[in-house]
Amino acid sequence: MMSNRYFEAYRANKGRLAYAAGVTAEMIAEAALISAGSEILLRRARTSRGEIDLIAQHKTQLCFIEVKHRPTWTEAAESLTRRQQYRIIQAAEIILAGHPEWTYESISFDMIAVNESGEARRIKNAFWLD
Repeated sequence: MMSNRYFEAYRANKGRLAYAAGVTAEMIAEAALISAGSEILLRRARTSRGEIDLIAQHKTQLCFIEVKHRPTWTEAAESLTRRQQYRIIQAAEIILAGHPEWTYESISFDMIAVNESGEARRIKNAFWLD
C-alpha cells in the first residue's frame, strides 16, 4: 500500500503536470488567436469571481476565452460546465467595469479546445447565459 507521504508527492507532481499542460494549452490558444488577427488584451485575468484565461479583441469584438486541454476536442468542449460559464460571465462583468477605455461593438464568450496533439479549435460564442 502506498504511504501517505508518497501519495502526497504523487498528487503534487500530478498537479504540477496539469498546471504545465494548462499553461502550454493557453500559449497554443494565444498563438492561434494572434495568427487569426486578434490582439491579446489580458492573460489569466483574475477577479473575485474567478479567472478568465484570455481576453482578446478581434476587430470590434471583445472576446472572453476559456481554454480547455483534453485528449480530444470533443472532450475539451464537453468539459466546460454551466457553473464555469456562469463564473466566466461574472468575472467578465468585473473586468469590463475595470476597463472603461476598451471600445467594442460586441462581446463573445468563446472556447478554445486543445487536443493532446497540441492542435487548437476555436468555438465562437460557445455560451451565453440569460
